[in-house]
Amino acid sequence: MVEVTVEETVSCSPEAFLALVMDPRRYAAVDRKLGPIDWVRREGDVTEFRFRSRLPGLGPGPKIVSRMTLTPGERVDVVLPDRPENRPARRVSTFEASFSCVPVDGGIRVTRRIAFGFAAPLRPLLEPILRRKLRADVEAEIRGAKAVLER
Repeated sequence: MVEVTVEETVSCSPEAFLALVMDPRRYAAVDRKLGPIDWVRREGDVTEFRFRSRLPGLGPGPKIVSRMTLTPGERVDVVLPDRPENRPARRVSTFEASFSCVPVDGGIRVTRRIAFGFAAPLRPLLEPILRRKLRADVEAEIRGAKAVLER
């Protein structure tokens, strides 16, 4: 499994940061892992959207559906739900991610965590690439979100 955790202080409220995350079309401007988005559906604190994934160093992946669940003022948890569109990806990989926000002087401390795992045949091919590329990609993503929110 490849897991990356990045922390950054952002001058905004938890609600502002988490609202950006829960809007995948807007968040795609700062997250290169989100390719073209086909649709977005939000019901209360849950957002699902279908997009073409792009893993750093690996190029475009399959179209998948992601589910984000908001805990207001605190965090967003992201998974690939058990849906027909996700069957191929779920057969060969695992994915989980989160964003958490804690108030600090001058704003919030955002903790972004993302983890990918791969089935045995793919693991030795894909994990070394992600180990080299994923951290820089997530750091750029969070710097981008910070720039958007601190304008």
